[in-house]
Amino acid sequence: MPRKHRGQDYTVVDGKQEQDNLSANGVPLREIAFMPSTLETIDRAFTEWLNEELDIFATYREGFKKIPVIWTGTERSWQIKHNKELRDDRGQLKLPIITIERTSITKDPSKPGAVPANIFPANDARGGTLTVARRIQQDKTNNFATADSARKRGNIETRKVGTTQLNFPRKNKKVVYETITSPLPVYVYITYSVVLKAEYRQQLNEMLTPFLVKTGQINQFMINHDGHTFEAFLPSDFALSTNFADMGEEERSIENKIDIKVLGYLIGADKNEERPRVVVRENAVQIRLSRERVQVGDTHPEESKGRFYKE
Repeated sequence: MPRKHRGQDYTVVDGKQEQDNLSANGVPLREIAFMPSTLETIDRAFTEWLNEELDIFATYREGFKKIPVIWTGTERSWQIKHNKELRDDRGQLKLPIITIERTSITKDPSKPGAVPANIFPANDARGGTLTVARRIQQDKTNNFATADSARKRGNIETRKVGTTQLNFPRKNKKVVYETITSPLPVYVYITYSVVLKAEYRQQLNEMLTPFLVKTGQINQFMINHDGHTFEAFLPSDFALSTNFADMGEEERSIENKIDIKVLGYLIGADKNEERPRVVVRENAVQIRLSRERVQVGDTHPEESKGRFYKE
């Protein structure tokens, strides 16, 4: 079951995004989504960037159309059955086309991300390493403040008019904070091999140009998915290969292979994670020790009147 923690200024949802507008007292809520970051999250972020943000078109015989983007990890039999428009009557792929393949994963401690140090999680069953949100627990803080005020004023029934306001503004040192922590992100470099394949040089030029001009004078860009943002890097060399010089009978083709590196991070071990992704803790503001009569279980002489020994 997804766990949800709601306060006056934010909503925390573990494993599920939820949109709220206003809290009960009319204060705007700001959502903090803790979606898992896995290898599939990074794959989807890169695929969405290529398929939706670049949104590459090229000139076909039928006109100017969008080029299909294919993830090469799918089974060929499934691909043939569910994407029949990608192949001709002979079963050959129709060009132009763009393919994506994840070719390598590198975990290099010498190239850390935003959190270079190794921070150990809390030594308990829940864990949790990085503090991502903190707020005042209003209800419990108010209970401590009201109890201290009542204890200080004594019997309020014997007080004069104007002195019996228990919640009068005063300094309260017993503030209960709710702290939310998450596991330490582990940074990895993932290399994706993007192949632009076409029949004609004009089509390849139309496909390659967005990669060259999208990032301007720099070779890095950002990709996003499920609230996570990863940094990606374009190569300085775009390898080109053709079979034009063979002059054989095989189908002519021209292609560019682009190896793009993505600096991603993993939070937790996905389905194999034993600890929760979101850990909520409250600080201790007061330590109480039971009195001797309470410890030994003595009963009050006037127990019939509802009285008892306080701790």
